Amino acid sequence: MPSDAKILIVDDHEDTLYALESALAPLGYRLGRATTGDEALKQVLRGQVGLLLLDVRMPGVSGLDVVRYMRRLEQTQHIPVVLLTGFGADHELTSTAFALGVADLVMKPIDPWALRTKVRYLFDAHRRHLALEHEVRELRALVKDHGANDEENAARRLLPHPDARVPVQRGQGARTGELEQDRT
Repeated sequence: MPSDAKILIVDDHEDTLYALESALAPLGYRLGRATTGDEALKQVLRGQVGLLLLDVRMPGVSGLDVVRYMRRLEQTQHIPVVLLTGFGADHELTSTAFALGVADLVMKPIDPWALRTKVRYLFDAHRRHLALEHEVRELRALVKDHGANDEENAARRLLPHPDARVPVQRGQGARTGELEQDRT
């Protein structure tokens, strides 16, 4: 996730977008907004989103459709998603949401303090996860480069020097029978 990654807030109601932006402003993170599922997907695919606050029920592409699409793509499958719903607790929605791997399902009206706490934790955890993945890739590249040099050196050590005398080993040729008798 780039250092300029943002939290994308997606809702088809302007007043909800404004309320969520106001609740999250004290965190100091960059915030983006979208009013449709299509618009949200376009922004997510541009690679600048580190967390998605997503309304479940929107006209056209629903929040669940957005999550389904994101989970199919490697570049977006690990972006944390918090689904927002104003229609109350629904067992089917909850099951579907968590089966898709959403981080949380939050009921409206939203407690600003609780939302800030969740967002801070999820956004920072995602940034740390991506930083560790980047570090692992760098270390693997170093090990691979270092390993190639080690393999060349090891091959040189394993091959005998052309002047080295290799002693004749027992059990070769006609003397095989003698070796078998010695074992008995």
